[in-house]
Amino acid sequence: MRFLIVGAGGIGAYYGARLLNAGHEVVFVARGDHLDALRTKGLCVKHPDFNFEERVRAVDQMELVDTLAVDSFDLVIVTIKAGATAEVMTFLHPWLCIANTPVLSLQNGVDNEITIASQVGSERTVGGLAVRIGGHIIRPGVIEATGAAQVVMGAWRRASDHPQLQQGLARIAACFNAASIPTTLSEDIQRALWRKLLINNGVNPLSALTGLDTRALTTHPVLTRSVYRLMQETALAATADGVRLQAADIDEMYRLICQFDAIKTSMLVDREKGNPLELDAISGAVVNRCRKLGQEAPLTELIQALLESRLAAEGAFISL
Repeated sequence: MRFLIVGAGGIGAYYGARLLNAGHEVVFVARGDHLDALRTKGLCVKHPDFNFEERVRAVDQMELVDTLAVDSFDLVIVTIKAGATAEVMTFLHPWLCIANTPVLSLQNGVDNEITIASQVGSERTVGGLAVRIGGHIIRPGVIEATGAAQVVMGAWRRASDHPQLQQGLARIAACFNAASIPTTLSEDIQRALWRKLLINNGVNPLSALTGLDTRALTTHPVLTRSVYRLMQETALAATADGVRLQAADIDEMYRLICQFDAIKTSMLVDREKGNPLELDAISGAVVNRCRKLGQEAPLTELIQALLESRLAAEGAFISL
């Protein structure tokens, strides 16, 4: 099969390397020094269970639309930061609309699929989660990744909305599994995305604020209670999208994050590297939806405000 990966950071490069290693064709869309390194030196991926070092095809967005046809790909996989989704999808819109290639989001947050669907239609939009994976660029062209690196995907918003698309995803899932990417199909991917946001909002902003990894947060006698409360506020926000998360969902996701290895969240890594943070996609999604409901998310708001204030004092960036 032939895949286009828009965003060759830690997540996109890892999955792309797995697919290349299994004999599939992959084109990466990247930029800057990382793109230069991919073109001149190739891609190096380091994972405890997998190592990859080969020449790859990498292009920028302009070269993509000028030299490649969207209908030559079986799937477009979007792995860029959530704050860039609207801009990138707007730029690619005329190119994407030439064919009916499905577009899979493997990004943080619950708004990316909404943005993608507004550009290509919900009938081509595939919601997705990258689960139990940490992946980062350690230098241009070199990726370090950890974790089981599972994928959950499904037709947006749920399988029953687009049964033909869901049926076609079975072939993609089989391809991923054969490439050592453990993949399952979800009948309700919007709900699955909100369940993941329970964890993202529970630990990502708090880790960026405190500098602590997931294990340190969940074993701290005070902060672990804060993690749980942040999850409760996330569940409240989900009702604005018609998603009902129960106490059992919160308990399950809380137990899961407590079982994680001591990993740095993507937001903590971004802060350490001076990269824009996905605050709007994570805590912002919770705060804005609670306001829409006429409810409050006081702890999420507090952590977001403290982190924004600290970033402003440091002259750092927030991804909007």
